[in-house]
Parts: sequence; structure tokens; C-alpha cells
Amino acid sequence: MLTNTAPKNSSFSAVINEVKINGQQSLAAASYEQPLLIVFLRHLGCTFCREATQDIVDQKEAIEAKGLKIVMVHMGKSAIALDFFEKYGLENTILISDPTKQLYRAFDLKRGTLGQLFGFKVWIRGFMAGIVNRHGIGRLQGDGLQMPGTFVLSNGEIVEAYRHKSAADRPNYLAIADCKCG
Repeated sequence: MLTNTAPKNSSFSAVINEVKINGQQSLAAASYEQPLLIVFLRHLGCTFCREATQDIVDQKEAIEAKGLKIVMVHMGKSAIALDFFEKYGLENTILISDPTKQLYRAFDLKRGTLGQLFGFKVWIRGFMAGIVNRHGIGRLQGDGLQMPGTFVLSNGEIVEAYRHKSAADRPNYLAIADCKCG
């Protein structure tokens, strides 16, 4: 299990240099050794975040075969998050708890508007993901208005970015991992 906590500094460079992976190496330093696919979740009870986590599980081998290490960022408490990620078999993935959302801000992830969070597309996709595809919904852990995103961090810089336009967006993680890194 690799559970980490984000720092309280809001500057991008400062934040990625202060966040420690397993209490040792900084996020920035790790990105010089191997590109990182950093997946920011809204909150662990979110239907779309559960779907995204399953998508990561389904694409994990292919993403890692491209040379990227997966990092999951969430706002939940570490113990609750570990239970969540264990259910998906991701307990050995780098997990970063960011309840103060310093990393979210450093990566320029905003809070959603009503349309981004509760629009018609969101309701339809929510029904499909939550009910039809059985991802369900859980208890809110963190800021329910926070928008998610996915980034490739290589050599201390963002080389690929996907910022959701809607909470219902379903990014192609494998395509994001295809970036030309460092």
C-alpha cells in the first residue's frame, strides 16, 4: 500500500516536489524516473469515479506496458480509501489522499458548475454507470463539486492533460498514456 498526503503549498512546482510517495520520493522526482499517469477522482462515492477506477483496472497492464506508473488521487481518508482501492485490486498502486485539494488546485482542476455536475448528460450517464453497469453510488468523501482529471507527469512537467468538461466524461486512459513522454 502506498498512501500519501498532499502538502499545503499551492504552487505547482512546490506541490509536486513536496508530495512524497510512500514517505520517500517526491512526485516530481518519481516523474523523472518514469512517467506517471495521475488520475484525480471526484470522490470515492461517485458513480463515475467507481467506473473510472474499474477502467483503470481494465487498462492497467496496457498502461504499464507503455512505461507509465499509475497514481490515484482522492480526497478521502486513507483507511477508507484503502478499503475502496482494495476492492478493485489497486491497493499496491500509488494512492494520494488530498483532502485539502492542494494537488487538485496545482493541476488546475476546478469545482464544477451545476450543468457539469447535474446536467441531462450526467443523469443519463449516471443511470447507465450506476444502475445498468452496476458501479453503484457510495457515501460522499470529499468535495462533491470537485471536477476530476487525468494527467501524464514526466520530468516534472505535465505532458498530457484531460480535464473533464462534465462529471460524466469517460476518458480513454490508454490514449492519454500514448503521449510522447520526456
